[in-house]
Amino acid sequence: MPADINSFGLSTQRCTFLTWNHETQEYYSNFITWKDLRANALVDQWNAGIIVKTLNTASYALYLITRSNRFLAASVLKMMNSQVTTRLLHEVQTNKRLQEALRRKEARVELLDSWILYKLRSGNGLQTNIDHISDITSATATGLFDPFTLCWTPLAKFLSGIESAILPTVVDNDYKGFGNIHPNALGPEWHSSCVSISASISDQTAAMWGSQCFERGEVKITLGTGAFLNLITGSTCHASVMGLYPLVAWQFRDAREKARTVYCVEGASNDIGTVIEWAKQCGLFNDPMETSDIAHTVPDTNGVYFIPAFSGLGPPINNPRAATGFIGITLSTTRAHLVRAILESIVFRTVQLCETVKAETKFTLKLLRVDGGVSRNDFICQLLADATGLQVERATSIESSIFGATYMVGYNMGLWNSFGDLQKLRQIERTFEPRTQYQLAIRERIANWMKAIKRFENWY
Repeated sequence: MPADINSFGLSTQRCTFLTWNHETQEYYSNFITWKDLRANALVDQWNAGIIVKTLNTASYALYLITRSNRFLAASVLKMMNSQVTTRLLHEVQTNKRLQEALRRKEARVELLDSWILYKLRSGNGLQTNIDHISDITSATATGLFDPFTLCWTPLAKFLSGIESAILPTVVDNDYKGFGNIHPNALGPEWHSSCVSISASISDQTAAMWGSQCFERGEVKITLGTGAFLNLITGSTCHASVMGLYPLVAWQFRDAREKARTVYCVEGASNDIGTVIEWAKQCGLFNDPMETSDIAHTVPDTNGVYFIPAFSGLGPPINNPRAATGFIGITLSTTRAHLVRAILESIVFRTVQLCETVKAETKFTLKLLRVDGGVSRNDFICQLLADATGLQVERATSIESSIFGATYMVGYNMGLWNSFGDLQKLRQIERTFEPRTQYQLAIRERIANWMKAIKRFENWY
């Protein structure tokens, strides 16, 4: 009941946005998610264009002068469809109503968190003078925000003409101005309630809190719609040349721990849960929970390999033109071989992310904490442990983002005073130990899988 709720925390999907006039409630688009591919042609056009190439060349020249890794990272910068930048530019170029609203200075961009916060704080638009805000962990993933300078980058206007005035004001994760949920926001039973909004944090960084990853070098891997590996880099914003992305993990105005701003680096494989759902629709199994048992019915894939690339291939390959498919199918291939090949491909992509993070950051990984629906698959978790040689730890609850937002609310309210208090709350359902006797055979399979990738690159 509302009367039993004292405070509220928000965790949202990143890089999903809409455009609208908040005063008239006129929407110029539906939510455009991070999986939307309509801007693919624009991404290719920009990456092949003179502006991005000039930026790359100039950045490399600055790197030679300054030896700043930030400029080295910019020298290999490419537009990515998963970020907001090109999808927003595509919307600006193709949506005539939005163009007119921008000309009249009536439109603004809402990230998912800023839209929900506005709705909750304004009572679904009853108050129009509510400030336009987004938390820093949501903003930092858009491609429009510079994690090094901690502000909306002027590069966005230079490249695409997008004015920062239409974007939300970026606030800390312990922002004191979140206020309360409006009594009219959630229905009549909430009319007499007074619930404060105490935290807002994006889903992947919330999952880090839910997995109790607070120290430099600690890693969590979310296996859901995609695979997202996040490693804490502390007060250092890492500049990547291999396709990893530097993010603000959290930022507090009143920091009780060592640093006000804590960074992480993220590597992503966008097709994990989507691959499993596709395989289900193709009739390879009826329930994803069956796949672990199916994979165990055969000792190997019988030479079959699967490339999960519906959205292209991310780091360290970074090829948006790659195709999805099986290779190595023969007359002796069975359904179990195909299912096992799919599960192995998920692990192999995750192993690539682990190795890329290790190579770039020089951190020694000691433990992998996994969450997300796909982490319930025992075959995947055990193979991940065997392939990396690391323990894989799965918590009792796989919904780490929910726990992370809850922990941040309690932390901001003083219910927990330190990260040490939160670490005591972690409950482990199972730890998968690496089996060294299988590592050589797995490495050979990964090497063959990498050869298969070469056959699927640049297909489109």
